[in-house]
Amino acid sequence: MINKTVKDATEAVKDVFSNSVLMFGGFGLCGIPENCLRALLLKDLTGLTCISNNAGVDDFGIGLMLQKHMVKKMISSYVGENAEFERQLLSGELEVELIPQGTLAERVRAGGAGIPAFFTPAGVGTEVADGKEIREFDGKLYLLERWLKADFSFVKAWKGDTAGNLIFKGTARNFNPMMATAGRITIAEVEELVPAGELDPNQIHTPGIYVHRIFQGEKYEKRIEQRTVSK
Repeated sequence: MINKTVKDATEAVKDVFSNSVLMFGGFGLCGIPENCLRALLLKDLTGLTCISNNAGVDDFGIGLMLQKHMVKKMISSYVGENAEFERQLLSGELEVELIPQGTLAERVRAGGAGIPAFFTPAGVGTEVADGKEIREFDGKLYLLERWLKADFSFVKAWKGDTAGNLIFKGTARNFNPMMATAGRITIAEVEELVPAGELDPNQIHTPGIYVHRIFQGEKYEKRIEQRTVSK
């Protein structure tokens, strides 16, 4: 029986190197790989390219990597909650590629599926289209977008088994499943780790074939960026 478990986040990220390309699953602060992010902060890394839906907040998630100047380039679709990100962008310290959210998702999916490029109408007529090929199909303009792939993909699931099969829960299912397919090495942390064979095959979102290392995480904060409650 294949067993892909590692002891903890420290062991899981041990071979992450400077100037590598990293993907982080999750939506906002929901479903982000908190344990892997904490472990990466303890490593002396620089020049990283980070692909993520957003850039975290100043004191949590990728925002802490920005504070330590570990990140050279951010590829994201939403960055509005991070003052340090804004400062580094305006000062020229940080290279940024902003992508429409659906295009970001599809570029990552294409990377996992082995599709080098595709045409999409999103961004035509805007700065997003600068320098990109534009072609007409059935009377409508589309621009060419390339796949996104990573040296390491970090994902967080609700439940997983020792063979790497994963089940995501709620909003955490945004970006995590597709990023799991697009990493040369995919590292999964889970809230509950069970023996292989215990998960219902019909409920698995990411098959273990995409996952190279898995461990049970701990001390999840599960922060909310903008908490809104009824009066």
